[in-house]
Amino acid sequence: MKGDMNFARPRWEEVNGNDLANANLSPTGKRAIFEYRGEIISVPKENGTYRNLTNTPGVADRYPVWSPKGDRIAWFTDASGEYQLVVANQDGSKLKSYPLPNPTFYFQPTWSPNGNYIAYSDTDYNVWIIALNSGSVKKVATDRYAHPNRTMNPVWSPDSRWIAYSKQLNSHFKAIFAYDVQVEKELQITDGMADAISPVWDESGAYLYFLASTNYGLQTGWLDMSSYDPQVTRSLYALVLAADGKAPNLPASDEEEISTAPTEKNDSKKKKGETEEVEKKVTVKIDANGIYSRIIPLDLAERNYVALAKSTKHQVFVAENVPNEPNFKIHTYDVEKMKAEEFGNNISDFVPSSDRKSVLVKQNGSWFISETSGSFKASDGKLNTNMKIRVDPRAEYHQIFKEGWRFMRDFLYVNNVHGAPWDLIYEWYSPWINHVRHRTDLNYVVDIMSGEVAIGHSYVSGGDLPDIDNVPIGLLGCDLEAVNGHYRISKIYNGEVYNPGLSAPLHLPGIDVKAGDYILAINGHPLSSDINPYSLLEQKAGRETILSVSSGTDLSNAREILIKPVRSEFLLRTMDWIEGNRKKVDSLSDGKLAYVYVPNTGGRGFEYFNRYYFAQQDKKGVIIDERNNGGGSAADYMIDIMDRTLVGYFNSKTNDNRPWTTPIAGIWGPKVMIINERAGSGGDLLPYMFKAKNIGPLVGTRTWGGLVGTWDTPRFIDGGRMVAPRGGFFDVNGEWAVEGEGIAPDIEVIQDPKKVLEGHDPQLEKSVEEALRLLKTQEFIMKSEPAPPTRWMRPPGYEKSDN
Repeated sequence: MKGDMNFARPRWEEVNGNDLANANLSPTGKRAIFEYRGEIISVPKENGTYRNLTNTPGVADRYPVWSPKGDRIAWFTDASGEYQLVVANQDGSKLKSYPLPNPTFYFQPTWSPNGNYIAYSDTDYNVWIIALNSGSVKKVATDRYAHPNRTMNPVWSPDSRWIAYSKQLNSHFKAIFAYDVQVEKELQITDGMADAISPVWDESGAYLYFLASTNYGLQTGWLDMSSYDPQVTRSLYALVLAADGKAPNLPASDEEEISTAPTEKNDSKKKKGETEEVEKKVTVKIDANGIYSRIIPLDLAERNYVALAKSTKHQVFVAENVPNEPNFKIHTYDVEKMKAEEFGNNISDFVPSSDRKSVLVKQNGSWFISETSGSFKASDGKLNTNMKIRVDPRAEYHQIFKEGWRFMRDFLYVNNVHGAPWDLIYEWYSPWINHVRHRTDLNYVVDIMSGEVAIGHSYVSGGDLPDIDNVPIGLLGCDLEAVNGHYRISKIYNGEVYNPGLSAPLHLPGIDVKAGDYILAINGHPLSSDINPYSLLEQKAGRETILSVSSGTDLSNAREILIKPVRSEFLLRTMDWIEGNRKKVDSLSDGKLAYVYVPNTGGRGFEYFNRYYFAQQDKKGVIIDERNNGGGSAADYMIDIMDRTLVGYFNSKTNDNRPWTTPIAGIWGPKVMIINERAGSGGDLLPYMFKAKNIGPLVGTRTWGGLVGTWDTPRFIDGGRMVAPRGGFFDVNGEWAVEGEGIAPDIEVIQDPKKVLEGHDPQLEKSVEEALRLLKTQEFIMKSEPAPPTRWMRPPGYEKSDN
């Protein structure tokens, strides 16, 4: 039978503010433009209606930007099969395409104030400038390293002569650079002794504002776990560009000015069209000599500022990431008054207009056009973004497949696609798309195609899938067994302790239930073993529910308890497994060994390591269990801690004078790591480093073997995702390593199913056995405090002295 496959039919899709991306604003704030699902949408501030400027299902139109004069709009389009720049009238008519060299993916075009140039960046962290009159394109700068946060975003000077951008140095700190379009020369304008980001030109052209951090240090290792804890703060600076320029915050004194010029008569009869003032043309002059000495700190308390945005003359917007607050707080900073005022909070997007008098703001999923003066009011300037856009899924499927093919070609960490005949592979798989009728089928084909590269982390997921009703099943946090025609509780999960936010429905003191009790009814509905108990718990997650429980099977003798089922038992069962392992290790080692589980090398892994490692540093050794480790960062922090060397002691004059070690924090005895085939990525690198540092033996089975970094592959036009791995690992000998190989154990132990079903954990038990063996020769014995030193001294014969 042929199905209707109605999900692949063209349809009108409802759009709201959260669906819109890559926003830009017209030069005087009359309209905003957005990217949505490969279309470019123009939305008015007040009057008129929205316009789909492109109407091109099956084409990716991205990153729209308005010209400073307001007459034209530019964006990137893949209509030709490769991305090009296109410029059109503001209503989308009269398109002109500009082929770009080295076709790839492009980011964030920005128009020069005079309208003659557009600067943009590409996949490989290059900055380009295109001259629109001639179509000539020039690569003007390249970042020093690949990085998931693309900070090298060019901004134009008011006179269109310069672009400024933040660029990584060899040290991984960033400095501000300026490129002179006239003489085609790059100039470093901050010295690299602080991490400098987010340059913004003052409207006068006399200053360049930027943010800089002197405690950025460990953040240079953005892939490393050691960067997790240090909090980066930044301060606001102004760079005086000309050698004869004056600081914007010079001391001032109010004095009467004495004028010797004759008083002008008030001429109220001005000619038609005559203005009060003639606008002075801005010319930006940058003197390289001594420029680092003209960096001026501005009076703004050091905080976690993340970006600047342009405002009117001697004003700049400052975005702050405030702890425990959503999105960003935006401040308006007056450079002359050296005073900051709050513009608005909970702002997730912020785009000033070319004339610096309006700003496009996103807050709580809605978009607003506000004036830059004063403060933001959510009651004013809200855009009507309730739109309908025609979607043709089958046309999109072809574009998404081609996009995925290009992503793997352009974003993969090496340029040879692992030797795959990439053009031929496109010919093999592209005909399949003619038969795709559902988004999951498309993911299947894209996944097969990317599989030709033979690399881990090439994930394909998401996209425009049908909305499926979610029925939250209430879970009780217990194990049930069918006994005597009813369900009996065989185990209650208690959530352990020190796990705020983890709810154990049956464990709260005051709930009268225990293992061995029967659940005989749920909310008054009798329950027997021929009924699925979870059918009575549909839509009960997080809602008060009555259980009838009893030590027997007679419902008439049951007592009622009120509980609140949970949506997931994952962490309840995980913590039970961890604590069970810790207690087993403690028992098998007679209290000598610690147990630390590391679920990943991300946030949870960092949390669990810190929680369990240091709380057990009174132990003689430690078992590090990284089985099923899901990866994340490079766990250098864990390795550094485990590889610490004892250098001495400080005495402690209390109790029995037990000294403390230097360093204090550490476990000084043998360490054994458990690995398995489901540990990968950062879970590959952790045992690799553990082994490279000779910290201890590895026990278990070979790890997955998927050690490549993943970042910044763009989303598909419908929100789907494909990952083209971005960073491959090679060893100190210059050889590719770990990817496709994994880390082999020193002692191989396979989890024998029979023993596991009998309650054993062969890998854990062998690890304890090995640690105890090592303990016989590597046990740490703490030194006792030596006898008090005698350091008092006088020269011989001192007692005969008069003194």
